[in-house]
Amino acid sequence: MIETDPQQLADGYIAQWNVRDAVERRAVIERLWAEDGTHILHPPAAIRETAAELGFDHPTLEARGYDAIETRVARSYERFVEEQGFVFRARPGAIRLNDVVRIGWEVVSTATGDAMGGGSDILVVDDNGRIKTDYMFPGS
Repeated sequence: MIETDPQQLADGYIAQWNVRDAVERRAVIERLWAEDGTHILHPPAAIRETAAELGFDHPTLEARGYDAIETRVARSYERFVEEQGFVFRARPGAIRLNDVVRIGWEVVSTATGDAMGGGSDILVVDDNGRIKTDYMFPGS
């Protein structure tokens, strides 16, 4: 197993959400992620509430593979960075335990520099140090 510094992985992972250029974004994704990597998002409260009304107790949102992850990252960039003027920043203190890396992140206003929110991710890496599974928990 390749030993990846957890903070370097966290910094690179969070940086992908700020990449403006689509070609560069795809290259970053292919460097960071396993080809069959999966991003699993704990949905926002509004989505969970709507799902519960429809009889779904535990909804998750999932993107699998480079194309789906690229779409997910691009939509997040468009909504939060382009439209709302935020950037994403990794918090210090990422830690690794075997093939699991726990990271924290913040959403920062480019106008004020203030952290407006954040969350945490649990990244499971493969033997090559690339992200196999990402469990994202906004607001944590």
